[in-house]
This record gives sequence, structure tokens and C-alpha cells, in this order.
Amino acid sequence: MANIGFAYKGISSFRPPFAVCLHKAQHTLTVESVSDAAVIPSSQLIRSNSSGQPAGSVPSSPAVHGYAGTFEWKALNSKNLGLSTSMINEETWTVLKNLRKKGYEAYLVGGCVRDLLLKKTPKDFDIITSADLREITKKISRSRIVGRRFPICHVHVKESIVEVSSFSTSERKGTNAFKEFTNRPHGCNDRDYARWKNCMRRDFTINGLMYDPYENVVYDYAGGMEDLKMAKVRTVIPAHVSFAEDHARILRAIRIAARLNFQFSRDTACAIQDCSLSILRIEKQRLMMEMNYMLAFGSAEASLRLLWRFGLLEILLPIQAAYLVSQGFRRRDKRSNMLLVLFAKLDNLLAPNRPCNGSLWVALLSFHLALVDEPRDALVVTSFVLSVRNGGNLEKAVNKARRICKKANKFHPEVLDAVENECDESVMEKVLDLALVVKSSLNAMVDEYVVSQAMSKYPQAPFSDLVFITIPAYSKVWNIFSCVEGHQDDVKCKKGVNINYKFLVDGELEEIRYVFAKVVIDTLYCTNLDEAKDQYQS
Repeated sequence: MANIGFAYKGISSFRPPFAVCLHKAQHTLTVESVSDAAVIPSSQLIRSNSSGQPAGSVPSSPAVHGYAGTFEWKALNSKNLGLSTSMINEETWTVLKNLRKKGYEAYLVGGCVRDLLLKKTPKDFDIITSADLREITKKISRSRIVGRRFPICHVHVKESIVEVSSFSTSERKGTNAFKEFTNRPHGCNDRDYARWKNCMRRDFTINGLMYDPYENVVYDYAGGMEDLKMAKVRTVIPAHVSFAEDHARILRAIRIAARLNFQFSRDTACAIQDCSLSILRIEKQRLMMEMNYMLAFGSAEASLRLLWRFGLLEILLPIQAAYLVSQGFRRRDKRSNMLLVLFAKLDNLLAPNRPCNGSLWVALLSFHLALVDEPRDALVVTSFVLSVRNGGNLEKAVNKARRICKKANKFHPEVLDAVENECDESVMEKVLDLALVVKSSLNAMVDEYVVSQAMSKYPQAPFSDLVFITIPAYSKVWNIFSCVEGHQDDVKCKKGVNINYKFLVDGELEEIRYVFAKVVIDTLYCTNLDEAKDQYQS
């Protein structure tokens, strides 16, 4: 167990007070220096003062080296950074144009700017404007305000929704932490001040970039460009303060680092570990949402590895953490196992703009847990998976599984070698038993007592009885597997091999069953997803 290196020294169900993370901020404000960052060419700077600093770049708040308030402001030529208006989708352009025509400022902001600069496809495009939300609903058709705590405007364009926030709304999100670490700089005009305030209230520096596609300018008030070049995830204000202010930022940090293959600044990494138990304070519905962002958008394997590395997996998914411990997995282990391969294969099929329904990754976790508890032979596992795929036709699934199993070379420990000369009736009986065990595993994952006992063998691990899987997700997973037992009438079976991503994210059962089968078969048999397309034909 010394090699596992748990982050905590004792078991406790005590929820740490807010002050725990906040207190740490007094001792860990120093982060890695950015002095070695690549210098942005002067040709990319649109405006700066005679000292070489952008106008209004002198912060009036106390200098805390490395946090966003001490970085120089930059207004950069977006064309020199490789941005073009052709990278913005039609629906977002429609909203930007409408706002500009009405006389308002409008910018792209947050993760979409970051992703465009990294030549990645944004999950979505977020707009911020000088217009008040009520003004938007009055002057732009098919728009409405949603949310109470953090209201934004949903603008419907064709079949899409574009999210628009307002500078005036973001000002009402001010906190004591914001006021303490971000006083108004000297010499900035009102427009700079509005943009600066919004950036200072964001979670990470790389999410604090604003892009004006009309003026071809990227505004960087938080040092986001430097951190993009250094591939760093860094909080805007000191990390312990930031995470105490919003515990969900810990999970967002993991998600961003996993998706972009970025490292954490030293301050951010320390704060993730120090404040890890504070994620137990997050509402369960929001936890499910954050986990879905990690596991359903194409970076699930990397997310699981980071959750494990920073001691978060045993809090969020103790059952899966116990599996990694049983495999002798170290915190920085580069090896793989069946759980990680399953999610790596899932990642190959997904992307930020092509996600899956959350029930799919819950189904994969339940399926894998069933095999961990009781390994099955390859013919039974393959027959079960193909039966899920074809809507419950066991005889057809077993016949096809026999052909596929002949191509197998090596299995994971959870899957045993196929038993030779076993009759179809015996195989089908075992498939039905496996279906029951998979459902039992699903029940275990939503049972607080079972979850709390998963890591009980390891006294160094933190106590967690956290269950965040929602009732709709649970019900959907139950229905995914019910067809194997013949409990569903008129089960539809997907035709063809091309994934319909709209159906997949909407949770259409036939699409989820198809992708589930594809992921598992690829895990067991294929190194190339194109090798066995015929295996998924019904």
C-alpha cells in the first residue's frame, strides 16, 4: 500500500469547513514563474504604452507573484494568432451580428476562445455582451432568460441554442475573494474595466480570454496566453481561495487538463489535493453534470487517470478506485487495464461536439464491475454484449459470438478464455445470469452503504458514501440491459454502422446499445476501430 500513496491519513465522514481551503491560501500563494514563457511578438500587440505594457496594465492590488492580477494586459491581433471568423459557427454569428446591429458590444469568451486558439473544436460558443439580459429578450426574437443564481440568456437559432451572458449580470457575482485580490487598476477606461472585471471573475486564466471578431482582437487580462503557451491550468485568483469559492472548479480543472493534456501550476495542483474533500459539498445533480463533462465528451480515460492521481477517484467513485488499488495501480501509473481501455475506446468515438448520453458511461462502469466481481469466459461476455446490441436475440448473439471469439488473442483478467464445446443452451443461461449481475452492479453503485465499504480495506483512504448517479440515468441504464432478459416488448435494433450522434446524446436506447457493444468489442478484440465493422451488424 505504500506505493499507492493515498492523499489522506485517516477515515472521516466529517465535511471540511470552508475555512480549511481558505486558510491554505495564506501559505501557498506562490506559483511557478512565467518568466520563461515565450514572448509574444510585438507585431501581435495591438496597443501598448510607451513602457511596453498595455494601456492600464498597472494593477493597484497587492502583488502576489503568479496570480492573474500581476500579469500584463494584452490586446492581440487575432489574425496573427490564427483566428478567423470562418471558425465561428453560423448560429453564433447570427447572435453576434444581431447584438452589434442593436449597438451593443459582443465578444466570444471562455473555453471557446481557448479552443479556437488551440485549433480544437469548441464544445459550444459563449457570448458576453454589454446589453442587459432583459434588453436581449426585448430586441432579439426567440430568446429567454434562464437560471436564477447565475442568469444567462438562451437565444434559439434554428435548432441550436446560443448562450449569452451580460457584463451587468456578471458584476452581481462579486465575492469577497474577488474584492480582496482584484482592485481596479489605474488608468483603464470603462470598456477595459468591464472586460477586466469579467475576466477576473473567471475560474482559470486560459478561460479568461475575450475575442472580438469584428475588431480582430483577443483581449488577455489574466495571463491566459502565457499559460496556453506553457500548457498550464492556473486559477485566476490564488487556487485555495478559488476552490473555496466554488468547489466545482476542482473538477473543472481536472476536466480541462484531461481534455487539453495540460499540466497544473504548482499552486493549483496543491490546492486540488488540499481541498479535495470539499467536492462532497457540491450538489449531487451538479456532480453528475461535471462527471458527465469528463466522461462523455472524449477525454474519459485521461480524466479517470487524473482523478486517481489527485486522490479524487476514491471520493467520487470509490468502487472503481478499489479496483485500481487491487491492480496495484500507482498514482502516476502509465499502465492500463480493462476499465481504462473501455473508456479509451469510448473516447475514440466521441468529441466535445459529439458527446454521448451519460447513461452510456454508467452502463460501462456497471458492466465492468460485474466482471470484476466475477470474471466470465469470453464467449459468455461476447454473447451478452451482442445480445444487448441486437435487442435481446440470444440465439443470434451466441452464434455470432462463436465466430468472433475465434479471432481473440488475449483477454483482460476480467474475461476468461472461452470454454470449448459448450452448448448454446448453457451459454445462453450464463448470459442471462450475467445480465442479472450487471443490474446488481448498477444497484451497488447507487447504494450508499456499498459505496462506503468499497475502500474499507484501506485505512489510508478517505471515507466516501457519495452517490450522484441520477434516477433518470439509473433508469436508462436498467433499460439498456433489460432487453437481454426479454423484459421489453418491441425492442428496436439499430441498422447500419454509422453512429447517429444526435440520437446518442439524446439517449435513444438502440443507439446507446450499439455504441456500448462497439466499445466492449473493440476493447476485447480490436486495436483498430475499422477492423471489425461487420461485428456490429445486427
